[in-house]
Amino acid sequence: MKSNNASTVSYLYEEPGPRGRLKILLGSAASILLILAGLTAVVLQFGTTGQLAPEKWLPFLDASVWAYLLVGLLGTLQAAAIVAVLGGSLGVLLALGRTSKTKPIRWAAATYIEIARTLPVLLLIYLMLFGLPQIGINFPTLWKLVIPLTIANAAVFAEIVRAGILSLPKGQSEAALSLGMAPHQISRLVVLPQALRNVTPSLVSQLVSLLKDTSLGYIVAFTELLYRAQVLSSFNQLLIQTFLVVTLIFLVVNGSLSAVASRLGRRTEAPKIELPLPVPAAASTPK
Repeated sequence: MKSNNASTVSYLYEEPGPRGRLKILLGSAASILLILAGLTAVVLQFGTTGQLAPEKWLPFLDASVWAYLLVGLLGTLQAAAIVAVLGGSLGVLLALGRTSKTKPIRWAAATYIEIARTLPVLLLIYLMLFGLPQIGINFPTLWKLVIPLTIANAAVFAEIVRAGILSLPKGQSEAALSLGMAPHQISRLVVLPQALRNVTPSLVSQLVSLLKDTSLGYIVAFTELLYRAQVLSSFNQLLIQTFLVVTLIFLVVNGSLSAVASRLGRRTEAPKIELPLPVPAAASTPK
């Protein structure tokens, strides 16, 4: 057997052919041109309205302004990390329940996932903010944001992990059973590691989306980046400049997260194994 360093073919989508790659390339080029044209129009409009004047950007050279925004960024990362751990763990359990052979467990997991996916996160936040305090249940500010995001994101994580589990050949579990492994050992040691590796891009996309969803924290007055930006713009009267800076911060953080996760994904990719083709027996020459 010989190993190939090329990345494994995705189990979740079919590799595009030459025409497909050409269409993707042309679509990407057209999208880039449209984005550049839009950005140019925005910059020109800002210039004509005086939004690019140096005096409106000088306050962002002050270290105290960045220290103020950094506190909000740390709050955003804290909330996102808690939701990622809790939602990811619950999502794995729900995915295992959704693929379970026991009907009550499978139905319970499916019911939770379908309900959680249909409920708006904003509605859950309002329930935490106004509904539960009416019956004497009042969580700390951080958890008024974390609990609704965990409920919603756990369902999404569950579906992503379930897709990874279903992408695996049934022979993986059957081979593990033939070796005498228990069902929980098969899930923990055989199925989940491969499933998570197959859906790494989707998990990264959901983490980036989760990081953006933490901006809903301004509703519960949680000290996250967007809430700090609102307070800062009310103080310095520089609404456009403040939110452009915050947009840049989100771009850097989310871009860095995607780059790091992609690099880790390439490191954990298993090399393809190519089995040698059987050599046909030489045909005997007729006498």
